Amino acid sequence: MSVRGTLALAVALSMASMRACDVLLPALSVDFGVQIGEAGWSISAFVLAYGILQLVYGPLGDRFGKLRVIAVALAASSVANILASLAPTMTALAIARGLSGAAAAGIVPMSMARIGDTVPIERRQQALARLLLATIGGLIGGQWMSGLIADVLHWRVVFIVLAAGFGLVALRVGTKALGQEPDLPLRRSIGGQVREVLRQRWARHILLVTVLEGLFTLSGFALVPAYLHMEFGLSLGASGTVMAMYGIGGLVYVALSGMLTRHLSRGGIAGLGGLFLSSGFAIVAAGSRWEWSALGCFLGGLGFYTLHNTLQTEATQMSPEARGTAVGLFAATLFFGQAIGMSLAAVVADSLGQTIWFYSAALALPILAFSFGRAVARRGARLPTLDR
Repeated sequence: MSVRGTLALAVALSMASMRACDVLLPALSVDFGVQIGEAGWSISAFVLAYGILQLVYGPLGDRFGKLRVIAVALAASSVANILASLAPTMTALAIARGLSGAAAAGIVPMSMARIGDTVPIERRQQALARLLLATIGGLIGGQWMSGLIADVLHWRVVFIVLAAGFGLVALRVGTKALGQEPDLPLRRSIGGQVREVLRQRWARHILLVTVLEGLFTLSGFALVPAYLHMEFGLSLGASGTVMAMYGIGGLVYVALSGMLTRHLSRGGIAGLGGLFLSSGFAIVAAGSRWEWSALGCFLGGLGFYTLHNTLQTEATQMSPEARGTAVGLFAATLFFGQAIGMSLAAVVADSLGQTIWFYSAALALPILAFSFGRAVARRGARLPTLDR
């Protein structure tokens, strides 16, 4: 298997690990004798550690080699999942899940940065789109397989399977890393590497757009299941099924990405993503039946991945000499935007209703996407070869 194929497996495992506990909360609640909210620590601990550690792995990847960092992160993920499978208490499981998040945080951004190092800019967007396929597959498969394994065997087996998968892929990546990526000189501290990226105006522009993308899109669609439950009386399971259309939209984007990159510029693709996102949120807000939300979620997923894939491509190029640091900042910024968005969305939803947030996203996102698309086009006109 090629290096890129192996990295796709690593990314899928990372995302599956993130979503593994989503459907396990009732089983954890029963086995440990805790409330569902306390069982939810298994999710929040992972996500919190995952978001924070993005800022650490990037500079490490630049300094020691991205494949080496990915191999260590995979091995650590295997150990953390073994600890999760053996956890005697809910607190112990939450700690193990936090360690899992801290370890898995080094996989996706460093895989993106590795693609940035090895794939020319002209083909990079499609290569990153194929990595998105692994991301989406891991997110969907992690939930589905966790539920299936827990029903047939036991929830602890979920973590044993993950540990085995991480361990096998770690061996593969570690073998590929030997002799391929020499250590870089220790030219500056981690803080110095971060400052080096942030000194560049284009990097700051991309990170600002990413914050706003996370603020409106990730928080907006996070409200949809509760909206469907409260507005149309759908069960939480049925609401989750409707939300699965978001992932289907992402898969459709991956299938269309080759055609889009052949016929549209990166700026044009970003603008198209904004249109799809706007349509998706507007349909969810205005739909008189829950079936409209299924279409809205599909268009939202199609739009998010269309816009986000363009942002990913630009993020891999915003500081080529510190690509790992740049991509780590990009990933952390997306989580930061989501955190801000969830706080704002909660206030707006409680005081004015959820549809106001959906309409706000429908208005803001095409403006954001088109302005970003124009900036990409202007930059491309000034720098015909962005790999310089």
